[in-house]
Amino acid sequence: MKEIENSLYAKGFKNIAGVDEAGRGPLAGPVCAAAVILPTDLVIDGINDSKKLSEKKRELLFEEIISSAVAYDIQFVEPDVIDEINIRKATALAMHRAVENLKVKADFVIIDGNDNYPYDIPFEYIVKGDAKSQAIAAASILAKVSRDRLMTKLHEEYPEYGFAKHKGYGTKAHCEAIQKYGVSSVHRKSFMTAKVLGK
Repeated sequence: MKEIENSLYAKGFKNIAGVDEAGRGPLAGPVCAAAVILPTDLVIDGINDSKKLSEKKRELLFEEIISSAVAYDIQFVEPDVIDEINIRKATALAMHRAVENLKVKADFVIIDGNDNYPYDIPFEYIVKGDAKSQAIAAASILAKVSRDRLMTKLHEEYPEYGFAKHKGYGTKAHCEAIQKYGVSSVHRKSFMTAKVLGK
């Protein structure tokens, strides 16, 4: 999990920021991105792509990551912005904001995925990076846990949609709730296809 970082350390880079997102696909709620710089000698036991970990394990790792990170930042881009600029651009916006807001400036950025939005410092996109890089996996966990917590809070405001259970993803129960109660202010209007709306 540190092969990518170690090769960059060997080239003289020190503050390598891993970046990942959570919530690109849901019908409701914001997209979330995190950037994290970890100490060069740190190895976090059990770290992996957040989707491969249990909720309990993610929560434990979340606390370990934020307590040991050199710097980290978590950013949300709301549904109305997603609708205005599209989810790809909104995801890139959240990622860039997270990198820009790091309290320690990164000298290299490694980003999960295969996009091509540039950064003003050296960067590389890595396909399935959250399974190959400890820093990207850490960012994946920060983004996933932060977004899940937010969706659980939104459940208190909109209990009829069941956000605490599906976190805004397009499950059968969620689509049925949209068809019954309509589209809320936290839904992504641009994601409301005929299939979602039951038309």
